[in-house]
Amino acid sequence: MDTLPEQDIVWRSHWLQQALAERPDLAPALDGEQRADVCIVGGGYLGLWTAIRLKEQRPELDIVLLERDICGGGPSGRNSGMLLSAWAKFSALASLRGEEEALRLVKLSREAVDGIESFCRENGIDCWFDRVGWIWGATCPAQRGAWDDALNRLARHDYAPARPVTREEIAALTGSTRHLAGVLDETAATIHPGFLARGLRQVALNRRIRIHEKSAMRRFSRSGQLVVETAHGRVRTGKLILAMNAWSGAVPELAPAIFNIASDDAVSTPMPEKLASVGYSRGPLMIDSRVFVAGYRVTRDGRLNVGVTGGNIGFGGIVDRRFDQPSSRVDDMRRALRDGHPALADFTLASAWSGPIDRTASGLPLFGHLPGNPDILYGYGFSGNGIGMTYMGGHVLASLALGLENHWAGCALVRPVTRGFPPEPFRFIGAHFVRGAVRRRDQLEHDGRKPDPITTWLAKLAPSGVTPSKANIQAQ
Repeated sequence: MDTLPEQDIVWRSHWLQQALAERPDLAPALDGEQRADVCIVGGGYLGLWTAIRLKEQRPELDIVLLERDICGGGPSGRNSGMLLSAWAKFSALASLRGEEEALRLVKLSREAVDGIESFCRENGIDCWFDRVGWIWGATCPAQRGAWDDALNRLARHDYAPARPVTREEIAALTGSTRHLAGVLDETAATIHPGFLARGLRQVALNRRIRIHEKSAMRRFSRSGQLVVETAHGRVRTGKLILAMNAWSGAVPELAPAIFNIASDDAVSTPMPEKLASVGYSRGPLMIDSRVFVAGYRVTRDGRLNVGVTGGNIGFGGIVDRRFDQPSSRVDDMRRALRDGHPALADFTLASAWSGPIDRTASGLPLFGHLPGNPDILYGYGFSGNGIGMTYMGGHVLASLALGLENHWAGCALVRPVTRGFPPEPFRFIGAHFVRGAVRRRDQLEHDGRKPDPITTWLAKLAPSGVTPSKANIQAQ
């Protein structure tokens, strides 16, 4: 294997810099022509889980995985490391195929948290898995009850994934009195995104999956012999699986369902004494109920990780350099902390970065066969909480590729691509108007002021992200 060039990691996330410092090897780029039973495009969590699941089902399969950058170099290695089940999206799931199917998927997403923990333990991946729990809270009166719709509907099925917590309980767990109320899901966990991504990569290599990094797909055939082309090579394959996350917008058949918007994260320098002094050395991860959610948590090595959504917007499926550079939104993160945990807002910055989210209108991913060819499959649209959903997605895509008739291949997340947003350039222009309205609404509500009718209407057009806000719920 080659060694990863030093200049290639200058703008990488903190997680990837830590992971690559321990193992900087780079799989060789595709060169020449190869044949495979299955070719997977995308070396993030979804592509890697899918490859691993295929090998578990059919060890004899010859699998090639192509990654445009390095495995985990996209959102898989840039996220906030918050591993949540999907109960907050119950209403969106129910809209696909009813409440019984939604409940089944919520329970499967809960099992995914345990599944990731078990897989990592069995395969020697130290991804810093820590079941600290998750508080979904309100940092102003207008955010109270954002969780009620999901919990009330789940209660009718005798399922209670979270319990209410008071301001005083939140303060005891986190040291902050700024959250007025919330709910606690004790099954949620945090992980180190870089160690998980690179650990899955190593498992795939150990199982004789051929990985080629720095091998961006330029085109693929849609009929006859399936051929995937890169700058210096071609793969002839029986099955093609597109697991490209935000880069799915470059595929015309997939583009209508998503638009790309940035999420921004930062980590502090190690500050264990500060965290201990404010009562947050290890507590639950925290998320507020903004439309563009903000969240924070602590890491194993005593750092603060804070993230905000609603950043740069992509045009026409292009993931440009604005998504691949140090974040310019550290001030926004500090403002979010002043609302949620002001004692931490003056953290000393170690690193800040940005990454694209392939957001769907429903906030749910979709999987299926590309129209016209059952041998080409897709999976994308994770909308900000994809760690657990990609684990599930690996099962779904492997089942579809193998033609299995099971609960994964038949789940409600398997569905055709439908247009969730207007075509360009209206999508790009409209997204800016909606983003501006959401930011105004969030700030006005925190100031105790009522947004004007136009701002309120525009903000309701924003799709669900990590969790549905009250504005999302009211728009349904």
